Amino acid sequence: MLLPPSETKRAGGDGGLSLDLAALGYPGLSAQRAATVDATRSLAANPGAMAVALKLGPSQHGEVERNRLLGSAPVMPAIDRYTGVLYDALDAATLSPRSREFANQTVVIHSALFGLIHADDAIPAYRLSHDSRLPGLRLRSLWGDAIAQELQRHDGLILDLRSEAYVSLGPVPSAGNSFYLRVVAAGPTGHKRALNHFNKKGKGEFVRALLDARIDHPDAPSLLAWAANAGIDLTLGAAGELQLEVEQIAAGARRARA
Repeated sequence: MLLPPSETKRAGGDGGLSLDLAALGYPGLSAQRAATVDATRSLAANPGAMAVALKLGPSQHGEVERNRLLGSAPVMPAIDRYTGVLYDALDAATLSPRSREFANQTVVIHSALFGLIHADDAIPAYRLSHDSRLPGLRLRSLWGDAIAQELQRHDGLILDLRSEAYVSLGPVPSAGNSFYLRVVAAGPTGHKRALNHFNKKGKGEFVRALLDARIDHPDAPSLLAWAANAGIDLTLGAAGELQLEVEQIAAGARRARA
């Protein structure tokens, strides 16, 4: 399950630990991580320039301090660090120990700062978006091929729940076992339309149901059969896509947790 990050991050963490780039998953991305972290910390030395680069308003200048302290700030697992609609719906804090372990094995988060990271990778709070501008670096050029190569090495099912902006920072190679999840809602006439903000809640609830079920699906037919049994409206969509209809996800997720 390939998730997007969130602009908002939970504060705090383990004060006895700090960022260790070498300890993060996907060591093949180490050079890119070092480049983005160094550039971000350097830019944070100029609060005005960083505020412009991150498109921060006057009330958000604390985010600059977070970036300045990247190397010494406390860390926590990535799945706990991110907040916002998707992560609130996933609600990692209430996962059972077994579901938490399953998340560590199956959830990957795509960060603009760190690239691909596992759910349990320890990271500090930071602020960097897919469209942030760092001196001397273009994030799409930096991450695109490197992330695509890492994903190419995965030989199982990939379910891509990222926003299209993050897909552009590292596309999943086209293959028969990779699918982009598109969230839709049916209107009064039955016509299905793609959602924007509210798709995050549907994605979060869907991931939570998958984590509680703890089934490592080998392919799309396995995932579709499980969803149908759980009362989740998941179907094949356009080529390379699965379509999730959100009206039925909440009830289905509750049944899957029971």
